[in-house]
Amino acid sequence: MSSIALFKSKAFAIRIVRLNQFLRNSKKEYVMSKQLLRCGTSIGANLTEARYAVSRNEFLSKTYIALKEAAETLYWLELLHETGYLTDGQYASITCDAEELRRLLSSVTKTMKNAAEERE
Repeated sequence: MSSIALFKSKAFAIRIVRLNQFLRNSKKEYVMSKQLLRCGTSIGANLTEARYAVSRNEFLSKTYIALKEAAETLYWLELLHETGYLTDGQYASITCDAEELRRLLSSVTKTMKNAAEERE
């Protein structure tokens, strides 16, 4: 796994932790923010596991999980925005980072899958 993806996912996780704190303390929102915390921090955790995978299949599996967590994160951000917990500016800022991670992980998984299919 590239160090850029690991760095970006950790920086994103820190933003998610801070957003969770803001939502809980300022907005008194506990349910959606907990879901967001779980999936938003899971991206980096799965990429860290992928980094130490013992096989290409394990690497690809962990990276796919991180991709799915990024997609789920985007869902919760959208829901928080549409229910008024996030302003347009807050939503645009953090969604930009989440989309960047999703695109990066999508590219990695497609490249790995195509490489595996070519070897078969």
